[in-house]
Amino acid sequence: MNRLLPVLSVLAVLGLVACAPTAPESEPLQPHNERKGPVGPVPAGLERYYSQTLSWGPCAPYATTDSDRTAFQDPGLECARLQVPLDYADPQGQSITLGVLRIPATDPQHRIGSLVMNPGGPGASGMSAATSLASSFSQSQLSSRFDLVGFDPRGIGASEPAVHCLTGQERDAERLDSDADASPGGVASTEQEERDYVARCVERTGVKMLANVGTREVVRDMDVLRSVLGDEKLTYLGYSYGTRIGSEYAEEFPGNVRAMVLDGAIDPTQSAVDAEVAQGFGFQHAFNDFAAWCTARQQCSLGHDPKRAVAEFQQLTRPLVQHPAQAGNGRELSYTDATMGAIQALYAPSLWEQLDNGLAELRQSSGRGLLSLADSYYSRGLNGRYSNTTDAFDAVHCVDDPRVEDPAAVRDADRRYREAAPFLDDGYPPNPAREVCAFWPVPVTGETAQPQVGALPPVVVISTTGDPATPYDAGVKLAAALHGRLLTFEGTQHTVFLQGSNCVDDMVTAYLINLTLPSDGARCKS
Repeated sequence: MNRLLPVLSVLAVLGLVACAPTAPESEPLQPHNERKGPVGPVPAGLERYYSQTLSWGPCAPYATTDSDRTAFQDPGLECARLQVPLDYADPQGQSITLGVLRIPATDPQHRIGSLVMNPGGPGASGMSAATSLASSFSQSQLSSRFDLVGFDPRGIGASEPAVHCLTGQERDAERLDSDADASPGGVASTEQEERDYVARCVERTGVKMLANVGTREVVRDMDVLRSVLGDEKLTYLGYSYGTRIGSEYAEEFPGNVRAMVLDGAIDPTQSAVDAEVAQGFGFQHAFNDFAAWCTARQQCSLGHDPKRAVAEFQQLTRPLVQHPAQAGNGRELSYTDATMGAIQALYAPSLWEQLDNGLAELRQSSGRGLLSLADSYYSRGLNGRYSNTTDAFDAVHCVDDPRVEDPAAVRDADRRYREAAPFLDDGYPPNPAREVCAFWPVPVTGETAQPQVGALPPVVVISTTGDPATPYDAGVKLAAALHGRLLTFEGTQHTVFLQGSNCVDDMVTAYLINLTLPSDGARCKS
Protein backbone atom coordinates (compact mmCIF):
# COMPACT_ATOMS: atom_id res chain seq x y z
CA MET A 1 0.00 0.00 0.00
CA ASN A 2 1.00 3.67 0.03
CA ARG A 3 4.21 4.40 1.87
CA LEU A 4 3.14 7.98 2.67
CA LEU A 5 1.72 7.36 6.11
CA PRO A 6 -1.53 8.50 7.66
CA VAL A 7 -0.40 10.70 10.55
CA LEU A 8 -2.88 10.43 13.36
CA SER A 9 -1.61 13.42 15.26
CA VAL A 10 -3.15 13.97 18.65
CA LEU A 11 -4.40 10.39 18.89
CA ALA A 12 -0.88 9.04 18.42
CA VAL A 13 0.71 11.58 20.74
CA LEU A 14 -1.70 10.83 23.55
CA GLY A 15 -1.21 7.10 23.01
CA LEU A 16 -4.66 5.59 22.60
CA VAL A 17 -8.03 7.23 22.76
CA ALA A 18 -9.17 4.50 25.12
CA CYS A 19 -6.45 5.56 27.56
CA ALA A 20 -7.18 9.26 27.29
CA PRO A 21 -9.40 10.61 30.08
CA THR A 22 -12.46 12.52 29.09
CA ALA A 23 -13.71 15.63 30.81
CA PRO A 24 -14.63 15.56 34.50
CA GLU A 25 -18.04 14.09 35.30
CA SER A 26 -20.71 16.39 33.92
CA GLU A 27 -24.42 16.87 34.31
CA PRO A 28 -26.21 14.97 31.54
CA LEU A 29 -27.03 17.16 28.58
CA GLN A 30 -30.61 16.99 27.40
CA PRO A 31 -31.46 16.15 23.78
CA HIS A 32 -32.65 19.21 21.89
CA ASN A 33 -33.06 20.68 18.44
CA GLU A 34 -31.05 23.76 17.55
CA ARG A 35 -31.20 26.10 14.59
CA LYS A 36 -28.68 28.95 14.56
CA GLY A 37 -28.05 29.39 10.85
CA PRO A 38 -27.71 30.77 8.36
CA VAL A 39 -24.90 32.95 9.64
CA GLY A 40 -22.43 34.75 7.39
CA PRO A 41 -22.23 34.39 3.60
CA VAL A 42 -24.26 31.57 2.05
CA PRO A 43 -23.19 30.23 -1.38
CA ALA A 44 -25.99 30.13 -3.92
CA GLY A 45 -27.96 26.89 -3.94
CA LEU A 46 -26.85 25.81 -0.46
CA GLU A 47 -29.38 27.74 1.61
CA ARG A 48 -31.09 24.64 3.04
CA TYR A 49 -27.78 23.24 4.24
CA TYR A 50 -26.54 26.46 5.83
CA SER A 51 -29.83 26.95 7.70
CA GLN A 52 -30.50 23.35 8.82
CA THR A 53 -31.52 22.31 12.31
CA LEU A 54 -29.20 20.05 14.31
CA SER A 55 -30.74 17.46 16.62
CA TRP A 56 -28.32 17.11 19.55
CA GLY A 57 -28.41 14.01 21.71
CA PRO A 58 -26.26 11.34 23.40
CA CYS A 59 -23.06 10.35 21.61
CA ALA A 60 -23.15 6.60 22.31
CA PRO A 61 -24.98 5.78 19.03
CA TYR A 62 -22.15 7.42 17.09
CA ALA A 63 -19.40 5.15 18.41
CA THR A 64 -17.60 3.15 15.73
CA THR A 65 -14.64 1.74 17.73
CA ASP A 66 -14.11 0.10 21.10
CA SER A 67 -12.50 3.24 22.48
CA ASP A 68 -15.38 5.40 21.22
CA ARG A 69 -17.88 3.11 22.92
CA THR A 70 -16.20 3.97 26.23
CA ALA A 71 -15.45 7.66 25.68
CA PHE A 72 -18.79 8.53 24.08
CA GLN A 73 -20.68 7.48 27.24
CA ASP A 74 -19.70 10.78 28.88
CA PRO A 75 -22.95 12.65 29.65
CA GLY A 76 -21.17 15.97 29.09
CA LEU A 77 -20.86 15.26 25.36
CA GLU A 78 -23.54 15.82 22.75
CA CYS A 79 -23.64 14.66 19.15
CA ALA A 80 -25.59 15.39 16.00
CA ARG A 81 -25.62 14.67 12.26
CA LEU A 82 -24.89 17.45 9.79
CA GLN A 83 -26.28 17.14 6.26
CA VAL A 84 -24.10 18.19 3.32
CA PRO A 85 -24.34 17.60 -0.43
CA LEU A 86 -22.52 14.55 -1.73
CA ASP A 87 -21.53 16.59 -4.80
CA TYR A 88 -21.35 20.38 -4.42
CA ALA A 89 -21.75 20.68 -8.20
CA ASP A 90 -25.22 19.17 -7.70
CA PRO A 91 -26.48 20.57 -4.36
CA GLN A 92 -30.05 19.50 -5.09
CA GLY A 93 -28.93 15.90 -5.52
CA GLN A 94 -27.97 13.27 -2.96
CA SER A 95 -27.00 14.35 0.55
CA ILE A 96 -24.73 12.62 3.07
CA THR A 97 -24.21 13.16 6.80
CA LEU A 98 -21.24 14.02 9.01
CA GLY A 99 -20.94 13.06 12.66
CA VAL A 100 -20.41 16.07 14.95
CA LEU A 101 -19.47 15.97 18.65
CA ARG A 102 -19.60 18.97 20.98
CA ILE A 103 -18.35 19.74 24.49
CA PRO A 104 -20.27 22.92 25.43
CA ALA A 105 -18.52 25.93 26.96
CA THR A 106 -18.76 26.04 30.74
CA ASP A 107 -19.49 29.79 30.83
CA PRO A 108 -22.21 30.46 28.25
CA GLN A 109 -22.37 34.16 29.22
CA HIS A 110 -18.77 34.72 28.07
CA ARG A 111 -18.74 32.18 25.27
CA ILE A 112 -16.92 33.33 22.11
CA GLY A 113 -18.13 30.56 19.83
CA SER A 114 -17.05 27.12 18.61
CA LEU A 115 -13.49 25.83 18.40
CA VAL A 116 -13.72 23.38 15.50
CA MET A 117 -10.90 20.83 15.38
CA ASN A 118 -9.59 18.14 13.08
CA PRO A 119 -6.80 15.68 13.98
CA GLY A 120 -5.54 14.87 10.50
CA GLY A 121 -4.74 11.57 8.88
CA PRO A 122 -6.45 12.04 6.51
CA GLY A 123 -8.86 9.47 7.86
CA ALA A 124 -8.78 10.18 11.60
CA SER A 125 -11.98 10.85 13.52
CA GLY A 126 -12.45 14.39 14.78
CA MET A 127 -15.13 13.17 17.17
CA SER A 128 -12.70 10.71 18.79
CA ALA A 129 -9.95 13.32 18.87
CA ALA A 130 -12.18 15.82 20.67
CA THR A 131 -12.82 13.30 23.44
CA SER A 132 -9.10 12.56 23.71
CA LEU A 133 -8.49 16.28 24.25
CA ALA A 134 -11.38 16.71 26.68
CA SER A 135 -9.31 16.46 29.86
CA SER A 136 -6.63 18.97 28.83
CA PHE A 137 -9.29 21.21 27.27
CA SER A 138 -11.32 21.23 30.49
CA GLN A 139 -8.26 22.45 32.42
CA SER A 140 -7.70 25.32 29.97
CA GLN A 141 -9.28 28.75 29.86
CA LEU A 142 -10.60 27.71 26.47
CA SER A 143 -13.23 25.47 28.07
CA SER A 144 -15.18 28.44 29.43
CA ARG A 145 -14.99 30.48 26.22
CA PHE A 146 -15.50 27.90 23.47
CA ASP A 147 -17.53 24.85 22.63
CA LEU A 148 -15.01 22.22 21.52
CA VAL A 149 -16.37 20.68 18.31
CA GLY A 150 -14.91 17.64 16.58
CA PHE A 151 -16.36 16.41 13.30
CA ASP A 152 -15.78 13.27 11.27
CA PRO A 153 -15.04 14.38 7.71
CA ARG A 154 -17.12 12.86 4.94
CA GLY A 155 -16.68 9.11 4.63
CA ILE A 156 -14.81 8.83 7.95
CA GLY A 157 -15.81 7.36 11.32
CA ALA A 158 -19.44 8.04 12.17
CA SER A 159 -20.11 9.95 8.96
CA GLU A 160 -22.45 8.18 6.54
CA PRO A 161 -21.90 6.60 4.16
CA ALA A 162 -18.43 5.56 5.27
CA VAL A 163 -15.55 4.68 2.99
CA HIS A 164 -15.12 0.93 3.25
CA CYS A 165 -12.68 -1.28 1.37
CA LEU A 166 -11.50 -4.23 3.50
CA THR A 167 -13.07 -6.41 6.17
CA GLY A 168 -11.13 -7.01 9.37
CA GLN A 169 -9.97 -10.42 8.18
CA GLU A 170 -8.89 -8.99 4.83
CA ARG A 171 -6.94 -6.21 6.56
CA ASP A 172 -5.21 -8.74 8.82
CA ALA A 173 -4.17 -10.74 5.74
CA GLU A 174 -2.98 -7.62 3.91
CA ARG A 175 -0.76 -6.67 6.86
CA LEU A 176 1.01 -10.06 6.68
CA ASP A 177 2.21 -9.38 3.12
CA SER A 178 5.43 -7.35 2.99
CA ASP A 179 5.34 -6.80 -0.81
CA ALA A 180 9.16 -6.79 -0.73
CA ASP A 181 9.73 -8.88 -3.86
CA ALA A 182 10.98 -6.53 -6.60
CA SER A 183 11.27 -9.23 -9.30
CA PRO A 184 8.93 -8.97 -12.32
CA GLY A 185 6.74 -11.68 -10.84
CA GLY A 186 6.70 -10.01 -7.42
CA VAL A 187 5.82 -6.63 -8.93
CA ALA A 188 3.00 -8.14 -10.98
CA SER A 189 1.62 -9.86 -7.87
CA THR A 190 1.78 -6.67 -5.80
CA GLU A 191 0.07 -4.60 -8.48
CA GLN A 192 -2.69 -7.18 -8.83
CA GLU A 193 -3.27 -6.95 -5.09
CA GLU A 194 -3.61 -3.18 -5.45
CA ARG A 195 -6.12 -3.59 -8.29
CA ASP A 196 -8.11 -6.07 -6.19
CA TYR A 197 -8.12 -3.59 -3.29
CA VAL A 198 -9.42 -0.81 -5.54
CA ALA A 199 -12.15 -3.13 -6.84
CA ARG A 200 -13.29 -3.78 -3.26
CA CYS A 201 -13.32 -0.04 -2.53
CA VAL A 202 -15.52 0.55 -5.57
CA GLU A 203 -17.83 -2.34 -4.71
CA ARG A 204 -18.24 -1.40 -1.04
CA THR A 205 -18.14 2.40 -1.23
CA GLY A 206 -19.26 3.40 -4.72
CA VAL A 207 -17.52 5.47 -7.38
CA LYS A 208 -19.51 8.64 -6.74
CA MET A 209 -18.60 8.67 -3.05
CA LEU A 210 -14.94 8.00 -3.86
CA ALA A 211 -15.00 10.94 -6.27
CA ASN A 212 -16.23 13.33 -3.57
CA VAL A 213 -14.17 12.63 -0.43
CA GLY A 214 -11.28 15.04 -1.05
CA THR A 215 -10.15 18.03 0.97
CA ARG A 216 -11.82 20.24 -1.64
CA GLU A 217 -15.19 18.96 -0.40
CA VAL A 218 -14.24 18.86 3.31
CA VAL A 219 -13.49 22.58 3.47
CA ARG A 220 -16.92 23.33 2.03
CA ASP A 221 -18.48 20.99 4.58
CA MET A 222 -16.65 22.90 7.31
CA ASP A 223 -18.15 26.17 6.15
CA VAL A 224 -21.62 24.62 6.33
CA LEU A 225 -20.76 23.51 9.87
CA ARG A 226 -19.58 27.02 10.79
CA SER A 227 -22.94 28.50 9.77
CA VAL A 228 -25.06 25.79 11.41
CA LEU A 229 -23.15 26.22 14.69
CA GLY A 230 -24.05 29.91 14.58
CA ASP A 231 -20.52 31.26 14.08
CA GLU A 232 -20.15 34.18 11.70
CA LYS A 233 -16.41 33.49 11.63
CA LEU A 234 -14.62 30.16 12.02
CA THR A 235 -12.19 29.45 14.87
CA TYR A 236 -10.23 26.35 13.84
CA LEU A 237 -7.62 24.02 15.30
CA GLY A 238 -6.02 21.68 12.77
CA TYR A 239 -3.43 19.05 13.57
CA SER A 240 -1.21 17.34 11.00
CA TYR A 241 -3.17 16.73 7.78
CA GLY A 242 -5.83 18.92 9.40
CA THR A 243 -3.49 21.80 8.57
CA ARG A 244 -4.15 21.12 4.89
CA ILE A 245 -7.88 21.38 5.58
CA GLY A 246 -7.19 24.67 7.36
CA SER A 247 -4.99 26.15 4.65
CA GLU A 248 -7.44 25.19 1.90
CA TYR A 249 -10.33 26.64 3.94
CA ALA A 250 -8.33 29.86 4.33
CA GLU A 251 -7.86 29.96 0.56
CA GLU A 252 -11.53 29.23 -0.21
CA PHE A 253 -13.13 31.32 2.57
CA PRO A 254 -10.56 33.86 3.85
CA GLY A 255 -13.27 36.30 4.93
CA ASN A 256 -14.91 33.64 7.11
CA VAL A 257 -11.86 33.06 9.34
CA ARG A 258 -11.71 34.48 12.88
CA ALA A 259 -8.66 32.53 14.12
CA MET A 260 -6.76 29.47 12.95
CA VAL A 261 -4.12 27.32 14.67
CA LEU A 262 -2.27 24.84 12.42
CA ASP A 263 -0.07 22.40 14.35
CA GLY A 264 2.22 19.88 12.59
CA ALA A 265 1.95 21.42 9.16
CA ILE A 266 1.71 19.89 5.72
CA ASP A 267 3.69 21.80 3.09
CA PRO A 268 1.00 22.73 0.51
CA THR A 269 3.53 22.99 -2.32
CA GLN A 270 5.22 19.62 -1.78
CA SER A 271 4.59 16.67 -4.11
CA ALA A 272 3.46 13.36 -2.64
CA VAL A 273 6.88 11.82 -3.36
CA ASP A 274 8.79 14.70 -1.77
CA ALA A 275 6.44 14.58 1.24
CA GLU A 276 7.06 10.84 1.52
CA VAL A 277 10.84 11.30 1.48
CA ALA A 278 10.67 14.19 3.95
CA GLN A 279 8.56 12.00 6.22
CA GLY A 280 11.24 9.31 5.95
CA PHE A 281 13.89 11.79 7.12
CA GLY A 282 11.61 12.77 9.99
CA PHE A 283 11.10 9.23 11.22
CA GLN A 284 14.82 8.49 10.90
CA HIS A 285 15.56 11.55 13.03
CA ALA A 286 13.05 10.36 15.63
CA PHE A 287 14.53 6.85 15.51
CA ASN A 288 17.99 8.31 16.14
CA ASP A 289 16.65 10.18 19.17
CA PHE A 290 15.01 7.00 20.42
CA ALA A 291 18.25 5.07 19.90
CA ALA A 292 20.26 7.67 21.83
CA TRP A 293 17.78 7.45 24.71
CA CYS A 294 17.67 3.65 24.64
CA THR A 295 21.39 2.91 24.31
CA ALA A 296 22.15 5.17 27.28
CA ARG A 297 20.02 2.97 29.56
CA GLN A 298 21.26 0.03 31.59
CA GLN A 299 19.23 -2.33 29.40
CA CYS A 300 18.42 -1.58 25.75
CA SER A 301 17.01 -3.85 23.05
CA LEU A 302 19.41 -2.28 20.53
CA GLY A 303 22.58 -2.63 22.61
CA HIS A 304 24.66 0.29 23.86
CA ASP A 305 26.20 1.78 20.71
CA PRO A 306 23.88 4.33 19.07
CA LYS A 307 25.92 4.09 15.85
CA ARG A 308 24.84 0.44 15.56
CA ALA A 309 21.18 1.03 16.36
CA VAL A 310 20.01 0.98 12.72
CA ALA A 311 21.90 -2.25 12.03
CA GLU A 312 20.53 -3.83 15.21
CA PHE A 313 16.97 -2.84 14.27
CA GLN A 314 17.42 -4.23 10.76
CA GLN A 315 18.87 -7.47 12.14
CA LEU A 316 15.78 -7.89 14.31
CA THR A 317 13.15 -6.98 11.72
CA ARG A 318 14.43 -8.04 8.28
CA PRO A 319 14.00 -11.80 8.90
CA LEU A 320 10.28 -11.12 9.38
CA VAL A 321 9.90 -10.55 5.63
CA GLN A 322 10.15 -14.31 5.12
CA HIS A 323 9.45 -15.61 8.62
CA PRO A 324 6.86 -13.70 10.71
CA ALA A 325 7.14 -14.05 14.50
CA GLN A 326 4.46 -15.63 16.65
CA ALA A 327 2.43 -13.01 18.51
CA GLY A 328 -0.15 -15.04 20.44
CA ASN A 329 -3.87 -15.64 19.87
CA GLY A 330 -3.13 -17.23 16.50
CA ARG A 331 -1.58 -14.06 15.09
CA GLU A 332 1.84 -13.33 13.62
CA LEU A 333 4.07 -10.25 13.45
CA SER A 334 5.04 -9.42 9.87
CA TYR A 335 7.85 -7.14 8.75
CA THR A 336 5.23 -4.55 7.82
CA ASP A 337 3.69 -4.65 11.28
CA ALA A 338 7.05 -4.54 13.04
CA THR A 339 8.02 -1.34 11.23
CA MET A 340 4.56 0.20 11.62
CA GLY A 341 4.67 -0.60 15.34
CA ALA A 342 8.00 1.22 15.55
CA ILE A 343 6.62 4.17 13.62
CA GLN A 344 3.63 4.36 15.98
CA ALA A 345 6.01 4.60 18.95
CA LEU A 346 8.18 7.26 17.31
CA TYR A 347 5.35 9.79 17.36
CA ALA A 348 6.15 10.66 20.98
CA PRO A 349 8.79 9.86 23.62
CA SER A 350 6.01 8.62 25.91
CA LEU A 351 5.86 5.49 23.70
CA TRP A 352 9.59 4.78 23.53
CA GLU A 353 9.52 2.45 26.54
CA GLN A 354 6.88 0.36 24.82
CA LEU A 355 8.97 0.20 21.65
CA ASP A 356 12.07 -0.89 23.58
CA ASN A 357 10.05 -3.62 25.30
CA GLY A 358 8.59 -4.77 21.98
CA LEU A 359 12.02 -5.04 20.38
CA ALA A 360 13.33 -6.92 23.41
CA GLU A 361 10.45 -9.38 23.05
CA LEU A 362 11.29 -9.80 19.37
CA ARG A 363 14.81 -10.85 20.37
CA GLN A 364 13.06 -13.66 22.21
CA SER A 365 11.04 -14.51 19.06
CA SER A 366 7.82 -12.95 20.33
CA GLY A 367 6.04 -10.33 18.25
CA ARG A 368 3.33 -9.54 20.79
CA GLY A 369 4.50 -6.06 21.86
CA LEU A 370 5.22 -4.69 18.40
CA LEU A 371 1.97 -6.13 17.08
CA SER A 372 0.09 -4.28 19.83
CA LEU A 373 1.71 -1.02 18.71
CA ALA A 374 0.84 -1.76 15.07
CA ASP A 375 -2.75 -2.56 16.04
CA SER A 376 -2.94 0.84 17.73
CA TYR A 377 -1.67 2.54 14.61
CA TYR A 378 -4.22 0.76 12.41
CA SER A 379 -7.04 1.23 14.97
CA ARG A 380 -7.68 -2.50 15.29
CA GLY A 381 -9.93 -3.42 18.20
CA LEU A 382 -9.52 -6.54 20.34
CA ASN A 383 -12.49 -8.02 18.48
CA GLY A 384 -10.58 -7.81 15.18
CA ARG A 385 -12.60 -4.88 13.85
CA TYR A 386 -10.88 -1.83 12.42
CA SER A 387 -11.84 1.78 12.15
CA ASN A 388 -11.96 2.87 8.51
CA THR A 389 -8.97 5.20 8.95
CA THR A 390 -6.69 3.36 6.51
CA ASP A 391 -9.37 2.95 3.84
CA ALA A 392 -10.30 6.62 4.16
CA PHE A 393 -6.64 7.66 4.02
CA ASP A 394 -6.27 5.93 0.67
CA ALA A 395 -9.50 7.42 -0.66
CA VAL A 396 -8.59 11.00 0.29
CA HIS A 397 -4.91 10.74 -0.63
CA CYS A 398 -5.78 9.34 -4.07
CA VAL A 399 -7.99 12.30 -4.99
CA ASP A 400 -5.96 14.98 -3.23
CA ASP A 401 -2.49 14.34 -4.61
CA PRO A 402 -1.11 13.92 -8.15
CA ARG A 403 -0.38 10.26 -8.86
CA VAL A 404 2.92 8.54 -9.58
CA GLU A 405 2.18 6.10 -12.40
CA ASP A 406 5.62 5.60 -13.99
CA PRO A 407 7.28 2.46 -12.52
CA ALA A 408 10.72 4.04 -12.89
CA ALA A 409 9.58 7.03 -10.84
CA VAL A 410 8.11 4.67 -8.23
CA ARG A 411 11.43 2.81 -7.99
CA ASP A 412 13.32 6.08 -7.63
CA ALA A 413 10.95 7.25 -4.89
CA ASP A 414 11.51 3.96 -3.04
CA ARG A 415 15.29 4.39 -3.37
CA ARG A 416 15.11 7.92 -1.99
CA TYR A 417 12.95 6.79 0.90
CA ARG A 418 15.40 4.04 1.87
CA GLU A 419 18.23 6.57 1.83
CA ALA A 420 16.20 8.95 4.00
CA ALA A 421 15.12 6.27 6.50
CA PRO A 422 17.67 3.43 6.49
CA PHE A 423 16.14 1.83 9.59
CA LEU A 424 13.09 1.09 7.39
CA ASP A 425 15.11 -0.47 4.54
CA ASP A 426 14.01 -4.12 4.23
CA GLY A 427 17.21 -5.15 2.44
CA TYR A 428 15.52 -5.85 -0.90
CA PRO A 429 16.12 -3.79 -4.08
CA PRO A 430 14.03 -0.64 -4.59
CA ASN A 431 10.62 -1.67 -5.87
CA PRO A 432 8.89 -0.31 -9.00
CA ALA A 433 5.45 -1.71 -8.07
CA ARG A 434 2.87 1.04 -8.48
CA GLU A 435 0.76 1.79 -5.46
CA VAL A 436 -2.99 1.92 -5.02
CA CYS A 437 -3.54 5.48 -6.31
CA ALA A 438 -2.17 4.50 -9.74
CA PHE A 439 -5.27 2.30 -10.15
CA TRP A 440 -7.82 4.61 -8.51
CA PRO A 441 -11.05 4.89 -10.56
CA VAL A 442 -11.76 8.65 -10.20
CA PRO A 443 -9.75 11.75 -11.14
CA VAL A 444 -7.55 13.81 -8.84
CA THR A 445 -9.40 16.87 -7.53
CA GLY A 446 -6.67 18.45 -5.40
CA GLU A 447 -3.39 20.12 -6.27
CA THR A 448 -0.07 21.07 -4.74
CA ALA A 449 0.27 24.83 -5.01
CA GLN A 450 1.08 27.92 -2.99
CA PRO A 451 -2.11 29.04 -1.20
CA GLN A 452 -3.62 32.28 -2.46
CA VAL A 453 -5.34 33.50 0.68
CA GLY A 454 -6.31 37.10 0.02
CA ALA A 455 -7.37 39.15 3.06
CA LEU A 456 -6.84 36.48 5.70
CA PRO A 457 -6.61 37.43 9.40
CA PRO A 458 -3.30 36.46 11.06
CA VAL A 459 -3.06 32.71 11.74
CA VAL A 460 -0.68 30.76 13.99
CA VAL A 461 1.38 27.84 12.71
CA ILE A 462 3.10 25.60 15.28
CA SER A 463 6.06 23.58 14.03
CA THR A 464 8.19 21.15 16.04
CA THR A 465 11.91 20.88 15.32
CA GLY A 466 11.98 17.08 15.67
CA ASP A 467 8.52 16.26 14.32
CA PRO A 468 8.83 12.76 12.80
CA ALA A 469 5.79 12.92 10.55
CA THR A 470 5.50 16.53 9.38
CA PRO A 471 8.98 18.08 9.27
CA TYR A 472 9.74 21.47 10.79
CA ASP A 473 10.44 23.17 7.45
CA ALA A 474 6.90 22.43 6.29
CA GLY A 475 5.56 24.61 9.10
CA VAL A 476 7.99 27.39 8.24
CA LYS A 477 6.80 27.33 4.63
CA LEU A 478 3.11 27.18 5.52
CA ALA A 479 3.39 30.13 7.92
CA ALA A 480 5.07 32.15 5.17
CA ALA A 481 2.49 31.12 2.57
CA LEU A 482 -0.39 32.17 4.83
CA HIS A 483 1.40 35.33 6.05
CA GLY A 484 0.95 33.92 9.54
CA ARG A 485 2.95 33.77 12.75
CA LEU A 486 5.28 30.82 13.32
CA LEU A 487 5.61 29.35 16.82
CA THR A 488 8.55 26.94 17.09
CA PHE A 489 8.56 24.06 19.58
CA GLU A 490 11.92 22.41 20.26
CA GLY A 491 11.27 18.73 20.83
CA THR A 492 10.77 15.30 19.26
CA GLN A 493 7.06 14.59 18.85
CA HIS A 494 4.23 15.03 16.40
CA THR A 495 2.08 18.09 17.31
CA VAL A 496 2.12 19.82 20.67
CA PHE A 497 -0.85 22.11 21.50
CA LEU A 498 -2.87 20.93 24.54
CA GLN A 499 -0.36 18.11 25.08
CA GLY A 500 1.59 19.29 28.12
CA SER A 501 3.64 22.32 27.03
CA ASN A 502 2.53 25.27 29.18
CA CYS A 503 4.63 27.60 27.04
CA VAL A 504 2.83 26.64 23.82
CA ASP A 505 -0.59 26.37 25.48
CA ASP A 506 -0.39 29.83 27.07
CA MET A 507 0.55 31.61 23.84
CA VAL A 508 -1.96 29.77 21.67
CA THR A 509 -4.75 30.16 24.22
CA ALA A 510 -4.13 33.92 24.33
CA TYR A 511 -4.36 33.96 20.56
CA LEU A 512 -7.58 31.95 20.38
CA ILE A 513 -9.33 34.00 23.06
CA ASN A 514 -7.96 37.52 22.52
CA LEU A 515 -6.42 37.20 19.04
CA THR A 516 -3.05 38.13 20.56
CA LEU A 517 -0.31 36.69 18.36
CA PRO A 518 2.83 35.06 19.77
CA SER A 519 5.84 37.34 19.48
CA ASP A 520 7.79 37.19 16.25
CA GLY A 521 10.30 34.33 16.49
CA ALA A 522 8.61 32.81 19.56
CA ARG A 523 10.05 29.45 20.68
CA CYS A 524 9.20 26.90 23.35
CA LYS A 525 11.16 23.89 24.59
CA SER A 526 10.09 20.43 25.72
